[in-house]
Amino acid sequence: MFGTSGVRGPVGEKVTAALALAVGRAVGTELRARDDPRRVVVGRDTRESGELLVDALAAGLRETGADVHDAGVASTPTVARAVRWESAGAGAVVTASHNPAPDNGIKLWQPSGQAFDADRRAAVEQRVEANDYALESWDGLGERTDASVADNHVTRLVDRTPDVGDLSVVVDIGNGAGTVTATALTELGCEVETLNAQPDGSFPGRPSEPTADNCASLSALVGNSPADIGVAHDGDADRLRAVAADGTFLSGDAMLALFAAEAAEQATVDEPRVAVPVDTSLAVEDYLAERGVTVERTRVGDVHVAAAATDPAVVFGGEPSGTWIWPDETLCPDGAYAACQLVALAAEQPLTERVAAVPAYPIRRDSVAVEDKSAVITRIRERVAETYDETDVSTLDGVRVETEDGWFLVRASGTQPLARITAEARSERRAEELFDTARQLVRE
Repeated sequence: MFGTSGVRGPVGEKVTAALALAVGRAVGTELRARDDPRRVVVGRDTRESGELLVDALAAGLRETGADVHDAGVASTPTVARAVRWESAGAGAVVTASHNPAPDNGIKLWQPSGQAFDADRRAAVEQRVEANDYALESWDGLGERTDASVADNHVTRLVDRTPDVGDLSVVVDIGNGAGTVTATALTELGCEVETLNAQPDGSFPGRPSEPTADNCASLSALVGNSPADIGVAHDGDADRLRAVAADGTFLSGDAMLALFAAEAAEQATVDEPRVAVPVDTSLAVEDYLAERGVTVERTRVGDVHVAAAATDPAVVFGGEPSGTWIWPDETLCPDGAYAACQLVALAAEQPLTERVAAVPAYPIRRDSVAVEDKSAVITRIRERVAETYDETDVSTLDGVRVETEDGWFLVRASGTQPLARITAEARSERRAEELFDTARQLVRE
């Protein structure tokens, strides 16, 4: 039922009011079983289906005696942070994040800001499958009240952001729930112009995921105006991507390198580490190595990056797709916080100059449809073991093979019947060779 980012899928098929009701009952029952506070902060993104799903989720929670603090339309990081502010036992966001409009889902959060870990997800799933709930009688039902938490988020962003001067910033909200970013940057003194700011869960301005293609209008606006930087969110604003002053859409790997280096420079721990997924560019590792920072690789998915970031030596975690985690701030990817920190970096030095210092290597990606992705990965693991030294092979997430001048990765998609192929090297020719090797392994 749960992927690495909660429940997610087409409304009326995988995601229904019945499912939301069941998840609410299961979460409320688990809070009682764990003796956690029986209060849950609930919010949603701008999708119209979210309204009825929140109602069903809240009903299930209240049936178990849990109180619901309803944040209404709010970004995922706003709700995740509010779990602690509201002294709650959990948070729940009805959102499909960067997925298209027909989808919706549910993300669950712990008081630390970290997503529900594997044990908590499994416990909720088991209760749903077994219809195992502890429901209250008529006089023990929980209450549902409104929770105004966005102002707290804005205050925190303003308090924790270095001086940004009077930079001109374009904020592409993507018709989602990320207005908190524009509000915070305005209070910080920036000249803010918004794009796709009207809340609309059909995402008429652009598709929800903030990719280079989807953010072409943002790039054009920034590049042909006096703006110093452009930032873009997905539907629930846990992701952030950016555009430099000349209109260049920044690669996720370059942003990861810049954020990580700054976090390590500000850290007080000895030998700081940065958590990144296995498909992150070698350029990030090289850039950070020059600055004495070690990279720790995790499985793909911000939930796995966040788990690694619970180690005090890990000062930052991120995924090139646009999720960024500062563990001293919160273990939830916070697109608004990332936007403010990136604007602060741009105020010190233009992003074009910063990015120029990050190496860029040729990287190849593709997906191959397979009938049984788990079996394919198992056979590839066996084949690789026959060819490569075990010290050069990682099976943390799929099969990753290191060579002297590059690497390749084959892993199963978390949501589709696909084998994902990635290869990278410091030269075009070697990248192609490694990619062909990986693709041939999948074909065989």
